[in-house]
Amino acid sequence: MERGADAAARALDLVLASLEDSKAEDIVTIDIAGKSALGDYMIVVTGRSNRHVGAICEHLISDMKDEGLGGARVEGLENGDWVLIDTGDIIVHVFRPEIREIYNIEKMWAPDIEDGTVLH
Repeated sequence: MERGADAAARALDLVLASLEDSKAEDIVTIDIAGKSALGDYMIVVTGRSNRHVGAICEHLISDMKDEGLGGARVEGLENGDWVLIDTGDIIVHVFRPEIREIYNIEKMWAPDIEDGTVLH
């Protein structure tokens, strides 16, 4: 398996394509390389409902496994309000709209972004 920036970029392309294919909304990508030891990228997206959040996540997990990027840690899938998928290089947060608004984590990691700004 690839390592470093090339692997992270390949994984990012795969994750974004899967999220777009699942009709995830308001996709924001934040480059956290050098800012955090958590990973290289953080992606925050919205699903329209608990069911949509679950479907986005199941599709993403399946796509990652198909590309040999399995083994991601997944938390919150049973509730569908806020699901965290940690691939190692990329951390994906999938929220219902109300929950995303409450936590507003993209402002925490990129406080200078405007609402609705897409950083990818």
